[in-house]
Amino acid sequence: MKAYSLDLRQKIVDTYLEGGISQRQLAERFKVALSFVEKLLKQYRETGSLAPKIRIQQTPPKLNEQQLNILQEIVEANNDATLAEIRVMLLEKTGVLIGRSTVDRMLNRMEFTGKKNITCR
Repeated sequence: MKAYSLDLRQKIVDTYLEGGISQRQLAERFKVALSFVEKLLKQYRETGSLAPKIRIQQTPPKLNEQQLNILQEIVEANNDATLAEIRVMLLEKTGVLIGRSTVDRMLNRMEFTGKKNITCR
């Protein structure tokens, strides 16, 4: 998701500093989340900066290399399985519970397609 522009951030802070408007009203007026307004004002009070924060550390992957190999084996052996079924099989083999969307992201990274085997009758 792209960060809000500095121009919008400045308008929100300026409007707040003029007074007479609550943070909730600011959020409604500028069509942003209340939590964004709260965090922006807190950042401005503490640092004086309006610039978006730069992400320093990436979130570590949910599965390590060994678990990814097990996931690959599961998918190759059960290529008709749904994401929910793959998730359960992974839990049984590794003890790691991840969400269906995480299974999907991991399979995309491994370049597996969602193509199922369809038997003709």
